[in-house]
This record gives sequence, structure tokens and C-alpha cells, in this order.
Amino acid sequence: MPSLTLSLARGAAASPFKRAGRPGATLPADRPTRPAAPTAPGPLAAYNRLCGFTGPDTLPVTYPHVLAFPLAMDLMTGRHFPLPVTGLVHTWIEITAHRPLLPADELELSVHADELRPHRRGTEVTMVTGARLAGELVWESRSGYLSRHATRTATAPAPAAPEPALPAVTEWRLPADLGRRYGAASGDRNPIHLYPLTARLFGFPRAIAHGMWTVARCLAEAPQPHLIHSVRADFKAPVLLPGTVTYATDGAAFQLRGDGGRVHLTGTASAAA
Repeated sequence: MPSLTLSLARGAAASPFKRAGRPGATLPADRPTRPAAPTAPGPLAAYNRLCGFTGPDTLPVTYPHVLAFPLAMDLMTGRHFPLPVTGLVHTWIEITAHRPLLPADELELSVHADELRPHRRGTEVTMVTGARLAGELVWESRSGYLSRHATRTATAPAPAAPEPALPAVTEWRLPADLGRRYGAASGDRNPIHLYPLTARLFGFPRAIAHGMWTVARCLAEAPQPHLIHSVRADFKAPVLLPGTVTYATDGAAFQLRGDGGRVHLTGTASAAA
């Protein structure tokens, strides 16, 4: 398994020399893999506490993404990856769990980059993660990551239709150190999540919450989160830290809203019958 510390250092050092949006850029064909291994109980317990998962001794549907994060970082900080890793923003994720997973399951993990495409705010890459048990694909995800930069778009895109407001359920007050705490639990120490100063270097007024914390925290509110097998989440606007957000849901769809009803996250989740 690659070292997160070394990957982050390598990524920080290489980022100034990478130019997002470069014509003809291609993605590396590498597929970093972690050999089959059970889940370490300590980090899993810390993650569950921070995200609010309780109940049966199963892996949260979001947790293989966390387990595979060092592999993704190893790929995205590599010499041949075309985007600078510092400042990358997670824009969406789709997850499919083909069966419930247990901490004792010896999962083999792999990651690869699948698509590089223009975005109205820069360039977006799709990262694909797979988890296999005894050779069988048991969990998979696709994620979008945005490298923000000036584009040549001649006209601004038409404004999106406003999201219908779902019924509000509860309010969460998010502390200033949430990004640092989640970074310690997940390994994702992107500077946009850590401190106001490091976030301002990438255009944010304050540190922002990890997108994967927001979606995991929403899924933990489901009546039976251990049965969730399909998730789609779109990260609409950053959640500034500290801050207050409202969790809303109609049972299948969910949202996080901020001040003035601004929508930060929308998603849907399906559970096994």
C-alpha cells in the first residue's frame, strides 16, 4: 500500500509544474492495487464515530472509498497524471455495493482513471474504484474530481433549475476542525479542508468540509444504512467550516442545505429489500 504522506508530499511538489486544461493531455493506464486484507478496526471505529454510523458490524457503503484513497492518491500524484492534485475538488460520486461487506472480508482494492473532460470551471477527471472478494467484484464507485482553472467557454452556461426543497429533518453544527478530524480518519488531507489559510490559497474563504464526509453523514441518518447498496451524490457548493447545515430527506432523496436555503449536496440512496 502506498504511503499517503509520501504521495501527498510528491503531489504538492509536482502540482506547480502541471497545467490543467493542457491540449492533448492523457490519463495514465496504471491500476494501483492493494492486496486482499481485512479492515483495520481502529480506523473504522474512528470513521464510524465521526460520520455517525452505528448498528450492525458491517462496512458503511462509503468506506471502501476511504480504504482505496491511498491508491487514488498514488495515481493522482504520479508524474503522468495530468492534473495538479492540490486543490482538486470532489464533484460527484456513484457507488454500487453488490453485497453487504464485513470488516473481516479480505478485500482487494484497485483504482484507475477513466475519463478526462472539460468542465465549465476547469477540467474534470473520473476515477474508478473496485473492491473484489476472492476475485468477485463486490463494490465499485465512480467519482468526479475538478481541477479549477480559466476556460475558453465563450458564454456562461444557462443557470440550473433550482433544486426542490426536501422536508427538513435536523440541523448540524459543524466545527472548524471537522476537515482536520476527517482527514485524520480518512487520510484525505487536501489543504482546502484543513485551515483557512491553506484553503484561501485555492480560492476558498475558509476550510471546506470533505464531500465524502457530507454524503456519509447523510447516509448514516437512513433507517438502515447497512442495507444501502446504491448511492448517487452531487456536491453542489462547498460547506464552509465552521458552519451550520440542514439535513433534509423524503426517504430516498436527500439534501444538505445552508444559509438561505443554499443547496450544498443532493443525493439518492437505495436499500436492499
